[in-house]
Amino acid sequence: MAQTIDDLTIEYVDEGVTTIKQLDKIVLTKGAWSTIVYKYQDWEKAKQAYSPPRYSIRRYQKRNDQYLLKSKFNISSADQAQKLIAILNQWMVEDAKA
Repeated sequence: MAQTIDDLTIEYVDEGVTTIKQLDKIVLTKGAWSTIVYKYQDWEKAKQAYSPPRYSIRRYQKRNDQYLLKSKFNISSADQAQKLIAILNQWMVEDAKA
């Protein structure tokens, strides 16, 4: 378990193979509840190559000086990411007009 926000990662190594390779990490919020967006790639064993970039939004709760993963949402493709961006932008424009 991670003790600092800098220690948090989604990178995962299994039997010497990095099966989840973290490419980037952006901390959106810090505190008792922290939100982090990760950019990562999965190792695709059948192809012997990494997937296109994917994204994950994760929420952590800090308790007893440890960060505990409480929830996550994985964005599995660039297309899904673009759709999410589009709808959020649409809603923000609508809310600004209200």
